[in-house]
Amino acid sequence: MQRTAILIAVLLAASAVGSCKSVKLVASEKNPTYSGQRFRKVLVIGMSNDPAIRSDFEDAMANKLARDGVEAIPGHTILLRPDSANMDMDYLTAQIREHHIEAVLVSRLVKVEKNVTYIPGHSYTVPYPYYNSFYGYYPMAYRQVYSPDYLREDHTVRIETNLYATATPEGEFVWTGISDSFNPSSAKKAIDAVVRVVVKELEKEGIF
Repeated sequence: MQRTAILIAVLLAASAVGSCKSVKLVASEKNPTYSGQRFRKVLVIGMSNDPAIRSDFEDAMANKLARDGVEAIPGHTILLRPDSANMDMDYLTAQIREHHIEAVLVSRLVKVEKNVTYIPGHSYTVPYPYYNSFYGYYPMAYRQVYSPDYLREDHTVRIETNLYATATPEGEFVWTGISDSFNPSSAKKAIDAVVRVVVKELEKEGIF
């Protein structure tokens, strides 16, 4: 019975690892030639065709970036956009100038990967000592217990985030980062996780 308990514990641990939800920054690059000052007013834009997800991301990122001396503005509060991510660039440029935006942080979904892993079944034995009472017929008998095989489906959501300074006419590149979220249980959890790692890296680079 002890062997059974150990095996069950191992299976539960494996299941917990398989269902673990996490996010990591897989790439990060700061423009080595950028020498501008820290930004006081940043516009956050989420490039999504889903207005709800777009707004949730912009609100979460703006709230995380906001601090003393820094105003972060969610794009949906000043930009009129259709349901798609498409937007007239002349209009966007005009809004950036009108609201005195010093930097634009923009994020987009790069891809969603689905990986299916085959988990083989396990066969093991559980001894039953009370079989000994049957005239010794079953002193060495064991019952076969089988854990069926199954398929585990994992999802990886890749997000690209770029930061641009608006002091130049074309918008100078400042920083880029790519994050991977593993098995997010909801869009909100994925957004919150991405926001945390992105802002943490921007702080580490001394940009905010």
